[in-house]
Amino acid sequence: MSDRFSFALGATDGKARTGVISTPRGEIRTPAFMPVGTAATVKAMLPESVRATGADILLGNTYHLMLRPTAERIDRLGGLHRFMNWDRPILTDSGGFQVMSLAGLRKLTERGVTFKSHIDGSRHELTPERSMEIQRLLGSDIVMCFDECPALPADRTRIAESMRLSMRWAERSREAFGDRPGHALFGIQQGGLEEDLRAESAAALRGIGFDGYAVGGLAVGEGQAAMFGCLDFAPAQLPEDKPRYLMGVGKPDDIVGAVARGIDMMDCVLPSRSGRTGQVFTRHGVLNIKNARHQDDPRPLDEKCGCPACRNYSRAYLHHVFRSQEIISSMLLTWHNLYYCQELMQGMRDAIAAESFAAWQAAFHAARAEGDIEPV
Repeated sequence: MSDRFSFALGATDGKARTGVISTPRGEIRTPAFMPVGTAATVKAMLPESVRATGADILLGNTYHLMLRPTAERIDRLGGLHRFMNWDRPILTDSGGFQVMSLAGLRKLTERGVTFKSHIDGSRHELTPERSMEIQRLLGSDIVMCFDECPALPADRTRIAESMRLSMRWAERSREAFGDRPGHALFGIQQGGLEEDLRAESAAALRGIGFDGYAVGGLAVGEGQAAMFGCLDFAPAQLPEDKPRYLMGVGKPDDIVGAVARGIDMMDCVLPSRSGRTGQVFTRHGVLNIKNARHQDDPRPLDEKCGCPACRNYSRAYLHHVFRSQEIISSMLLTWHNLYYCQELMQGMRDAIAAESFAAWQAAFHAARAEGDIEPV
């Protein structure tokens, strides 16, 4: 186990990459999918269950944790790892996206953002300096710069102004982060779908210097084709020897397409949220367990899956407990979806190492095109 943060690129196949991020709390195999523990928990999962799916790292949410139970309280109780009983690496986002999407009565200035809590209406301020302080109190292993993330579509002038503000905040975040051996600070590239603005942002971030780089401002309403179009050039604008993190992406075909374009890390609430609403990821696409066609089906969700839901329970049972609103439904379906995502990442890591990623990708899309097969 390393006493510092580092990234070693292992193999490439086209633009797809596999490697290892080393941290004092353990290694992160890339490409990596990070389950989201918004409020210091992955909903419907025990931490040891999340680890059993194959996850090397979790994501925590600065905005939610600063409001409840507060970063100061978590710090007094020994930090986020101890608080939530997760001894592996944790990445925390900066809070900027949630401020823009959830908070009420926002006021944006050069200094930062003031807003009212969505919980109780209390007033708060987030600045680059305060975001770095909160993430230090939480004790996260990977810290994200404070940035602004405008929703797409937006006009070029708005995107350019926002990106340049984020770059000034990135410099302030770097200064406030200071020297923290064993902890990493990631910069966030902005610029919408504009190649020249993305290049300008990447140059600014490289000039400041970070331990890793995120492609931000995507998966915010632009659609898959536009997102992939941006990923055709954006990752290559960032340093090759540092991890590249695509924020907020979690649909299986989006994950595969992002890795094919050079992304190393991703996160999303979708696998757990989908599990709670009966949407199930399988190698043959997405199925809806609430549909009546499953009520007499003795098969597992996915015959090739090794998760507890597939090993031990039928579609008929999972349909029943979902329709009955039993808590075990959220537990089993979330476990399955997270397991599926980690199995997907391992499949890509193996294929990239074997220089067979194109064939693996073709088989992935072919299986999904078949759709879920009806019982005979």
